[in-house]
Amino acid sequence: MNAMLFAAGSGTRLKPFTDNHPKALATVNGKTLLEHNLCFLQRYGIYDVVINVHHFAIQIMEAITYNKGFGSNITISDESDEVLETGGGLKKAAHNFHNEHAFVVMNVDVLCNIQLDKMIAAHQASDAIATLAVMQRNSSRQLLFDEHMMLCGWANNTTGQQRIAREVLSMKPYAFSGIQVLTPAVLDIPFNGKFSIIDVYLHHAREHIIKGYDHTGDVFIDVGKPESLEKAAHLFAK
Repeated sequence: MNAMLFAAGSGTRLKPFTDNHPKALATVNGKTLLEHNLCFLQRYGIYDVVINVHHFAIQIMEAITYNKGFGSNITISDESDEVLETGGGLKKAAHNFHNEHAFVVMNVDVLCNIQLDKMIAAHQASDAIATLAVMQRNSSRQLLFDEHMMLCGWANNTTGQQRIAREVLSMKPYAFSGIQVLTPAVLDIPFNGKFSIIDVYLHHAREHIIKGYDHTGDVFIDVGKPESLEKAAHLFAK
């Protein structure tokens, strides 16, 4: 199984570190976020990883070369000319996954102790073309699911905006964890340029099964701010 790490973002919330470095090279307990997530994937037997780069792309590529891929086989998807966000980044790298039965995609600035093998097994046992790791936690933006944990929509809790892919009587909100197991069917993407992967899921959810995988209770942190790096150091202490 292959994987992709989204590492192209500018990481504005991690300023001032990201004024001179990519967020993927921010450290937690002496390891970069990049190394943490590559090691996480390796624990589940995933060694072939595509990494998209844009912000200080050369620093990421130099770190990968110097550390011999941290033990993984790395393919770079270079977005130096224009950052494409998560959806556009996946579309640009899609040719790496067309022959896979399933593949994992993760945000590089997320740390989590989710049991990825169980999530993969749940995905493979379903008819879903995508399985999204979600939690019951506070978040300004949430995904909406029906009673069978099928994706129905998306909500911005700050603005009140909702985007509904399927109308159902009752929808339950969950926060997306930035971890997903996908099949190549997801790669049939009608959008171009810069767009979010959420756009892709809402598009497919109208006619296909996009499932949520509830891992509430796992240790999770979105390492988006300097103070979250300190929190992560305690949560993921050796």
